[in-house]
Amino acid sequence: MKAFYRAANIVVVTTMDGVEHVYHFTKNLIVHGGKTPGVDALDELSEGTPIVIHRRVNDEQASAEEIDLLGDEGLKITEGRVSHIDRRKKEITIRYGNGKTETLQLTARAAAESGASVDESNEDATELVIYYADEEGRKVAHYVTKKP
Repeated sequence: MKAFYRAANIVVVTTMDGVEHVYHFTKNLIVHGGKTPGVDALDELSEGTPIVIHRRVNDEQASAEEIDLLGDEGLKITEGRVSHIDRRKKEITIRYGNGKTETLQLTARAAAESGASVDESNEDATELVIYYADEEGRKVAHYVTKKP
């Protein structure tokens, strides 16, 4: 995150490749991983805080629908290989380097978005980075992407 302008309902981010983007949001913005709920969580962030923006583009205007905070104050990060995906149950099972497996619940958004990034025809070879939160004693994956 580069800047946050509450009065204008705008968040400015710089992507990993250095491109700057401006996203509009409403007061109903969902923010995961902050100490406070909703838009108020953005007040606590400083420039350079890593985030994931789930966005929608309408008529050349991008709007943020959901923001995931990463790192110490936000979602936790784990890496592994896809062992199984159950899209009906919205679960993903990953295998770690030590051979152990773990099943994480996927949010509805993560289940929908991960479909494009995870190739089920070659699940075992797909290395993932999973951003999750401990919610009610269960790990819930909010964002899943292929390992770069």
